Amino acid sequence: MAVSVPISFEFYPPKTDEQRSLLDRSAAKLRTQSPEYVSCTFGAGGSTLSYTPETIQRLRERHALDAAPHVSCMGGSREEIRKLLKLYRAMGCKRLVALRGDLPSGMARMGDLRHATDLVAFIRAEHGDWFHVEVGCYPECHPQAEDALADLRHFKAKVDAGADGAITQYFYNADAYFRFVDDVRKLGVQVPIVPGIMPISNFSQLRRFSEACGAEIPRWISKRMQAYGDDADSIRGFAAEFVAAMCMRLVDGGAPALHFYTLNLSKPTLNVLRNLR
Repeated sequence: MAVSVPISFEFYPPKTDEQRSLLDRSAAKLRTQSPEYVSCTFGAGGSTLSYTPETIQRLRERHALDAAPHVSCMGGSREEIRKLLKLYRAMGCKRLVALRGDLPSGMARMGDLRHATDLVAFIRAEHGDWFHVEVGCYPECHPQAEDALADLRHFKAKVDAGADGAITQYFYNADAYFRFVDDVRKLGVQVPIVPGIMPISNFSQLRRFSEACGAEIPRWISKRMQAYGDDADSIRGFAAEFVAAMCMRLVDGGAPALHFYTLNLSKPTLNVLRNLR
């Protein structure tokens, strides 16, 4: 890589043998890029407490990767979260990603801890400084925030509760990241804020994701994708080139690291990294 910052990768926990094989292939290929660590999302759509620990163990033991679990407080009791934290500590995990998360499917109760701020405070109360705790943030504003200023205050509260750093929701406008960093620095937040990068593979799927999570896809990108029609090679080439150029701008502007959302696929991320060379 031409960039001199650490990189990390996010995976989601597989539920079937076919998905496990895909994860193993992708993890083996992405491991060659020497990531600082990899993370694993919470359950599968927040549906279970078991899939993430299994995947963390798989990434650590089979692939020799420093794997950091996502921990969500939605739908879980304090005792369930306490057991989960003890399990991850026993596995040797030193890093966590603490998120509010979505309410698990089929569950009606919110859980004992309502917000990521409460979860971070709980982790600190239970384990002190054992874990390096990352939290999430939204350069383009959380979709459920009352307004942009309230969103900034909520993020500062997570840091004040004990977060060591933050990973952003993905975006395709570097200026949104730079503005967000400037805004939280003015509030006194000094922790590293790592941009989350979503390589573009399936554009229709990306559009659905973006509508759900509040990430904006610039109109010109949508129009360019439409212009390519069914020309898959042109779509892949443009997507990798554009995302790589954004990564370089982020790094040149002071981003401390890059965190790639892989969707358990290696090729889109590797294509971006090749463009960074």
